[in-house]
Amino acid sequence: MMLKKTLLATATLSLTMTTLATSAQAAGTLDAVKERDHLQCGVTSGVPGFSVPDEQGNWVGLDVDVCRAIAAATLGDADKVKYIPLNAKERFTALASGEIDVLSRVTTWTLTRDSQLGINFAGVNYYDGQGFMVKKDLGLSSVKDLDGATICVQSGTTTELNMADYFRTHGLEHTPVVFDTNEQAATAFDTGRCDAFTTDLSQAYGLRTRMTDPSSVVALPEVISKEPLGPSVRQGDDQWFNIVKWSLNAMINAEELGVTSANVDEMKTSSDNPSINRLLGNEQGLAEGLGISDDWAYQIIKQVGNYGESFARNVGKDSPQNIDRGLNNLWNNGGIMYAPPIR
Repeated sequence: MMLKKTLLATATLSLTMTTLATSAQAAGTLDAVKERDHLQCGVTSGVPGFSVPDEQGNWVGLDVDVCRAIAAATLGDADKVKYIPLNAKERFTALASGEIDVLSRVTTWTLTRDSQLGINFAGVNYYDGQGFMVKKDLGLSSVKDLDGATICVQSGTTTELNMADYFRTHGLEHTPVVFDTNEQAATAFDTGRCDAFTTDLSQAYGLRTRMTDPSSVVALPEVISKEPLGPSVRQGDDQWFNIVKWSLNAMINAEELGVTSANVDEMKTSSDNPSINRLLGNEQGLAEGLGISDDWAYQIIKQVGNYGESFARNVGKDSPQNIDRGLNNLWNNGGIMYAPPIR
């Protein structure tokens, strides 16, 4: 009995110390970023459209733009970001340990992640869903045609769990072939190691552009899950949580108000719209609770652009993926993308 009590006390103390260490580390993230003079942002190891180095080695993508927006808001310079590539297994540990200040890496917001990992999701920057890619010459028309198939998938993801749920629910057999990264899973599918490849459709379309013959690969019609993707931070630092949350909200509000990187200077000096003036810092004191400059949102829009600009160049009409906005349209344009007002 005494041994049990001692072990329990030791375990409790260890958990308490871990919790306190995490809380202490989370507190003061803004000060740490300012002292370091750059943001440390966790991204993927390379998913076209979301986070990937371009030909010059510069990181680009929808998730990268979230990192750049936070840097613009806090440091006045969107380029002051150190990008840390992480696979699915590493991402939450890197955030909890303080290796990164924010995780912006095609990560689905779920109950257990939000409540059991010591992290907070700061919003949704892409509403997605899981799908399946197959070779066109197989002539398949439904996921149910994959009964008995081998399917390439990234391990440690909601993708793997969703697939298991779907096949079990529909009485289908399958053999998962798991990989550490989506890039590895896509390459294995491309070279014929699997009958299909599954991931969030946005990533699947991006990775398809890298395959040997993208035109030979098609998506089956079913979307089997909800995948709200967004940035996350450690729990315990409400100020930093708010900064990340409102950096994304500023981009969404800017699109709704028609403020772009091209017209933001004109809007700042000549607009008589109260919402635009609040957004661009003409009304003093709104950023006091964030601990950053009143022109924080102006810097985001000037240097990164609004949400629509980011979407178009990274995954939308101005990108190789050319993904239709669908659910990611603004709420007043047929989608569900919506941000609280800045006031």
